[in-house]
Amino acid sequence: MGTPTLPTPSAELDGGDQDCGSGLLLSLTGAMHRIEAGQVLLLRTREKSVLADLPVWARLAGHELVAVQGDGPWQLLVRRGGPGAAAGRDRLADVLSTGTPAELGTRLWLYSNFHCNLACAYCCAQSSPKADPRSMPPVLAAAAVEEFASLGGKELLVTGGEPFLHPELDQIVAHAAARVPVTVLTNAMVFGRGRRREMLESMDTARVVLQVSLDSASPGLHDAQRGAGSHARAIDGIEQARSLGFRVKVAATLHEEDLASAPALHTRLDQVGIPVEDRLVRPVAHEGFAAAGTHISLDTIEPEPTLSVDGAWWHPVAVTSNSLRVSQNPLPLAEIFAVMRDILNVQSASQTEGRHVFRCT
Repeated sequence: MGTPTLPTPSAELDGGDQDCGSGLLLSLTGAMHRIEAGQVLLLRTREKSVLADLPVWARLAGHELVAVQGDGPWQLLVRRGGPGAAAGRDRLADVLSTGTPAELGTRLWLYSNFHCNLACAYCCAQSSPKADPRSMPPVLAAAAVEEFASLGGKELLVTGGEPFLHPELDQIVAHAAARVPVTVLTNAMVFGRGRRREMLESMDTARVVLQVSLDSASPGLHDAQRGAGSHARAIDGIEQARSLGFRVKVAATLHEEDLASAPALHTRLDQVGIPVEDRLVRPVAHEGFAAAGTHISLDTIEPEPTLSVDGAWWHPVAVTSNSLRVSQNPLPLAEIFAVMRDILNVQSASQTEGRHVFRCT
């Protein structure tokens, strides 16, 4: 499937300037009770904090935040859950990959470039063949990796765009892999021959892992989201990389309505020989090209420090979001990590300031 069609709301609520702590949740809860399970409420708001708070409320209340639209004021579509909402969330948890947060400073993401041979319908980085490459110079990548390693960094992840379109990717990876383990995220479609094949073969298979995007067991869904013929070429790329001795991980990116296809993908990966621990199923993030998906904010997602030539971001899926830009400059890393730790400390402190007793008798 491609970009999902948004549902028609059954009711509307104007939240005005209210935030979730000053009465909006009372009005919202009442409005949700007045619609049936499966129906959708359109919430209009001028209060930006609702964008961070409402996804948490919806999850805890057993509802679904379908979409967030606008740049202020905003419109949020919320689908009412039914008696089986908790079980439904459990089923989603069974399909989507989970994990424990990495300690801040141990993992670092580099956007090597932003142009790509594909133009995926949900790309969080808005990459395509027409995108400005904004390629990271090897000297900048080297400086980032040197500082990262000196600060105790343990893992580097290189993404794009399609990293193998960067003409000096081999230099970036070779320098980094001598200092920390490296994972390169790729669609595995462009390294079959020529200079890109040489770059692939130059990489140390003991220090470099490839993570390949594959959204479905058969071409239908994958090709609809990524382009005709891309599924077959991804499968071929996986086989090429494994034949060279690379450890290959596979990552699927799915809209919620496509999660039922995950078991078939796992069966296909069993056949290909990709172990379970090297598979990832993640939701579409509502960033970049995506018209809907998981809401991303400081309060809803753990930090994964991310650098590009344009600066530093809270998380790699938020690289097109100015609100999640940590710094205009990609270095120094120590300063970027310090800002992110301060934010985490404030969030932690705010969680301890709950309700208090207001005595009237």
